[in-house]
Amino acid sequence: MSARQNIELKVRCADLAAVRAALVSLAPAPAVESQTDTYFRVPHGRLKLREIDGQPAVLVAYDRPDRGEFRLSTYHLVPAPDPAALKAALAAVLGSRGSVRKRREIYLWHNVRIHLDEVADLGTFVEFEAVLGPGADEATSRERLHHLGRWLGVADAEPVPVSYADLLGL
Repeated sequence: MSARQNIELKVRCADLAAVRAALVSLAPAPAVESQTDTYFRVPHGRLKLREIDGQPAVLVAYDRPDRGEFRLSTYHLVPAPDPAALKAALAAVLGSRGSVRKRREIYLWHNVRIHLDEVADLGTFVEFEAVLGPGADEATSRERLHHLGRWLGVADAEPVPVSYADLLGL
């Protein structure tokens, strides 16, 4: 399985309702998910098991720089048909950093996933992920992310350079 890439940006957002209202004319109704991400100790990059209520779990291995501006992320998604056993095995060998629980609304616009996140013990955030691929190169994706930031009124919001796990001190 080859690595995938996207351009990401995450910002704090105190008013998800305003962003949601702006999205009505731009993107179709969202998918809503309750997610639990369990992070594991690794020497390079990040590794998490994502469990979504009512959906198959997936192991996500990713690497990206910790900075506040748009950043390139390289990732692998691996189906996890037995998440409890996988979580136990990874925790036994690597050690668990802890878990992040969130409610996520996912909107799609072109190649961009727009996430409105309510993260337990952290607050509310907007995250953009522009998936790179045919017809969605890095330059086009960056233009779309800049457009979305302005459209949704979060262009000047406080960027978050790290993962939710890092924010929680896990």
